[in-house]
Amino acid sequence: MIHYALIVAGGKGLRMGSALPKQFLLVSGVPILMRTLGMFRQFDERMRIILVLPHEQQDYWKGLCNEYHFTIKHQVVDGGETRFSSVKRGLDLITTPGLVGVHDGVRPFVSTDVIKRCYVAAAVKKAVIPVVGVVESIRHLKDGGSETVNRDNYKLVQTPQVFDVDLLKKAYLQPYKATFTDDASVVEAIGVPVFLVKGSFENIKITTPFDLKIANALCHV
Repeated sequence: MIHYALIVAGGKGLRMGSALPKQFLLVSGVPILMRTLGMFRQFDERMRIILVLPHEQQDYWKGLCNEYHFTIKHQVVDGGETRFSSVKRGLDLITTPGLVGVHDGVRPFVSTDVIKRCYVAAAVKKAVIPVVGVVESIRHLKDGGSETVNRDNYKLVQTPQVFDVDLLKKAYLQPYKATFTDDASVVEAIGVPVFLVKGSFENIKITTPFDLKIANALCHV
């Protein structure tokens, strides 16, 4: 079965407080996005990688690839105005059946174990996402106040979210809705159940300066 990785990297670095988009920032001397693509190629040397990147950032990316001698083969497609439209544009490049994992470009510490669990499960279940448990106490805001809820009933969602290609393409034929917060929500909207597999707490999404500190620390563990 053909494995596709659709890497979405449309960040502008606003929460990072950086003029440079966060996916291009260095973690232990290597651009974040290069680390991310590398993990998928490490899992499957034949992985077909599609990078969804804003058009205005593509020349900079090409320059980085030359500077760092980055040779992992991948296709680049223009991102859209929303994550929904960006994923849809990436899916347009996939013309054969298989499994496609949609992954945040700024999650460079996804392990090959997590990637494998997602693709293996999706080969059977068709729609799979990695999750981790909630370790903090959480409260539900209600009628101007709040109430304690059982954290065991909640999970934190990560990527890659892996789906049968035909299924995800069908789901993305829907008109965009504000309730579409990730690919799983898009698939669920056509009545298809999504199955959970074990993620990893190291699979962080780098969006703030604090996240960047954690990322650099992880490189030296």
